[in-house]
Order: sequence, then structure tokens, then C-alpha cells
Amino acid sequence: MGTKPLLSDLARPGKRARVAPDLSELHGPTSGVVELPFRMFWQKNRTFDLAQPFYLQWMYEIVLLEAIRLDELRAWLDGPTLIRLWPQLYLPRGVRRDWEERHPGLRAA
Repeated sequence: MGTKPLLSDLARPGKRARVAPDLSELHGPTSGVVELPFRMFWQKNRTFDLAQPFYLQWMYEIVLLEAIRLDELRAWLDGPTLIRLWPQLYLPRGVRRDWEERHPGLRAA
């Protein structure tokens, strides 16, 4: 029997992170105002002005935690922007580990 992952290793309790197989597949928005779907962000106001660094970072953190399908990662994340933001993103250890294992270049960022 395998051991259960620690809660600190999960995106949310009971859910591992979804990781894109290739960062070059990520072509999400890099400017403008975007609205995340309710399934990913449960607030009345789900809009993020990507020109504001705080909101751009916050949106990336939400998507990395809440995405359950590859198409969600492709729709909301941009590969070069993810690499640039990676060192500042506040993520659970396991989410960071899963992405860095798949994409060692993130660790170097």
C-alpha cells in the first residue's frame, strides 16, 4: 500500500497539481482584464487586470492550484510569463515540486 501524500504536498486536500507536459503549449493571456471561471475562483468579482503585477501573480497562483484539465492551463497561463513569475509565486510545496520535476528550468528561474 502506498503512503498518502502530505497535505502540504497537494494543491488542495485530496487533489494533486495538474502539470502541463510542455511550457511551450501555454499561450494564455498576458495583458488586459480577464475573468476566471467560477469553478476556479469562487468570488463574485473574478476579474484580474494583468497589467497589475499583484493581480497577474495572484491569477497564476489560483490557476496552478485549481486547474484540473490541461486545457485550463493552456487557456490561462503563458509559458514565458510563468517562468518569469515562478520565483515569486506562493504555492504549496508539492505543487512547486511537481512542476519543477517536470520542468527543471523552473527550478533554475
